Amino acid sequence: MLNFLSPRLPADPARPESGVQRLLQCLPGTALSAVVAMAATLVSHLHGGPQLLYALFFGVAFHYLSADPKTRPGIEFCARTVLRLGVGLLGARITASQIVGLGWSTAAIVVAAVVSTLLCGVWLGRRLGLSRAQSVLSGGAVAICGASAALAISAVLPRNRDSERFTLMVVVTVTVLSTLSMVIYPLIARLLHLPPELAGLFLGGTIHDVAQVVGAGFMLGQETGDYATIVKLFRVSMLAVVVVIVSSLFKRQREAEGADAVQKKQPLVPWFLWVFVALVIVNSVGAVPAAIQTGLSDISRECLVVAIAALGMKTSFKQLARAGWRPFALLLVETLWMAGFVLAAIHLRA
Repeated sequence: MLNFLSPRLPADPARPESGVQRLLQCLPGTALSAVVAMAATLVSHLHGGPQLLYALFFGVAFHYLSADPKTRPGIEFCARTVLRLGVGLLGARITASQIVGLGWSTAAIVVAAVVSTLLCGVWLGRRLGLSRAQSVLSGGAVAICGASAALAISAVLPRNRDSERFTLMVVVTVTVLSTLSMVIYPLIARLLHLPPELAGLFLGGTIHDVAQVVGAGFMLGQETGDYATIVKLFRVSMLAVVVVIVSSLFKRQREAEGADAVQKKQPLVPWFLWVFVALVIVNSVGAVPAAIQTGLSDISRECLVVAIAALGMKTSFKQLARAGWRPFALLLVETLWMAGFVLAAIHLRA
């Protein structure tokens, strides 16, 4: 099958590859990643559970194909370009009116929670012996939007042999923690007798993934679900600012570690972030019809699922185990910190 999809191309070092040749080389690995993503989506729809986590685990099962010269170009394409496209299209979910409608006090609590969680991750990560890049990645994943934020931030961090393995470990752990939060946090909101607005602030301001926020919010009712979703989307909108800051902080290190014969300076703001900001602006002025907005959001999710499947193929459970206990402990502490911070802010606000 793979031989049929990837015909042999004449090797001529004197002639550069054409766009068609590169497309043909990427086709087998891209098709494989898409099939794995579709399988994960089917299982998620039939039996429930986190779609991204299924895609990751299914991808790991095909780890041996990441070294195959026929499938490797497509897997790399999905793990990088398709990933960036999916993150950029996240902007189709957000409008300025949603953010303004939260009010200054709610926005201040969310911003403070995000910033303090990032700082907590950097401070604790360094004391656990993790690098600054790893600490920022884990803090950003917890503070903003889980796996999507981890993938977006990792795209502007220095790349080395351990970076992709650590990113996948963060994706796995933060997805599991988000799923547990979806079950536990609504019980906490009921136990504390939080009204719909404050319950929505707690759920939207602390749970990692958008889908889990929606699920947890509507467990407590329509009003709580709507408010939690808007709070969560405000956190997602902060992704652009965080990525720009991280990109600027690691720009020199990224260029130094990625230096090769080309020696090309990397842009401070990556292209997918411009797509994100442009979609937020266009969506805010009402230029995007509801059907197209829904379609772009669906495409974004599908791109991220395909990218996760490709990233899963590039790792193995043995590689994930080499990360040790410290990253797991860091993500758990960051999660507990964010929940405690938002609950304390709600108590003071009430």
